[in-house]
Amino acid sequence: MRVLLIGAGGYLGRFVADRLLADPAVQLTALGRGDDADVRFDLATGSPGALTRFLDAVHPGVVINCAGTTRGGARELTRHNTVAVATVCEALRRSGCGARLVQIGCGAEYGPSQPGSSTAEDAVPRPGGPYGVSKLAATELVLGSGLDAVVLRVFSPAGPGTPAGSPLGRLAEAMRRAMQSGDGDLKLGGLAAQRDFVDVRDVARAVHAASLSAAQGVINIGSGRAVRLRDAASVLARVAGYGGALHELDGPPGGHLRPTIGHPRTDPDQPAPVTYPYPDGCGGWQQADVRTARDRLGWRPRISLEESLADIWMEAACRI
Repeated sequence: MRVLLIGAGGYLGRFVADRLLADPAVQLTALGRGDDADVRFDLATGSPGALTRFLDAVHPGVVINCAGTTRGGARELTRHNTVAVATVCEALRRSGCGARLVQIGCGAEYGPSQPGSSTAEDAVPRPGGPYGVSKLAATELVLGSGLDAVVLRVFSPAGPGTPAGSPLGRLAEAMRRAMQSGDGDLKLGGLAAQRDFVDVRDVARAVHAASLSAAQGVINIGSGRAVRLRDAASVLARVAGYGGALHELDGPPGGHLRPTIGHPRTDPDQPAPVTYPYPDGCGGWQQADVRTARDRLGWRPRISLEESLADIWMEAACRI
């Protein structure tokens, strides 16, 4: 099976590439903006015609799109998350390869949900921020393309490679700094949010399964269990061996405060900013209904949050 992987150098893409390379039946070609890609191509600026010519030359059976961005203003998010997907869809429509498309979506497309509820694929998406809007627009382009396509709505990925700027990455970095300085009190803001964490290696398994299946439409990929960030912080402290006290700083969300977690102490008299760690427009609660992934992909999450956090900590502890 010839697979074209777009965005192999990104957080999710690296693990998807590893999973596909472990399958001897897969012939993998990586396309992206980085130097490590087999073919360099920028979906946000490249033309569908150029991509079509490449597809006709390689003739993949599956195209997996892991490319995109979580940062930037509305214009940048639209270019890299929406326009880029429009380019992929148009190129596949023009091409004679007939490839199946596996698009990586995001749980932020759903927006806020009721505490205690599980969000299924038939929920009406109401994204609460520009990132979710840009990803939802991409999903709608894929679903309306007429292609053989599936969109995997990934909730909150965790595990090795977690970006240092993400909420869990910031949490690990704050704990590393506290342990390095011998600080027995770690003050953290924004721990009330509850999110559905799924290990990035489990996400890669889901992408592999989707590429082999005939499933179409939208499929949620998550653990099926919401975890409060303060509980994740306690687990991280245990796996890190941090014996200090965790102090939660509460306060209203929004305002002018930066979306960060933890506060490196530069001035002991300067109070830590009280912030909320998930500027994704999803409010305080998000939990996926993952029955469709089980029924249509034969997929279940295997890796526990504790193992994911242990891997995040291992990388943070080794950071100089």
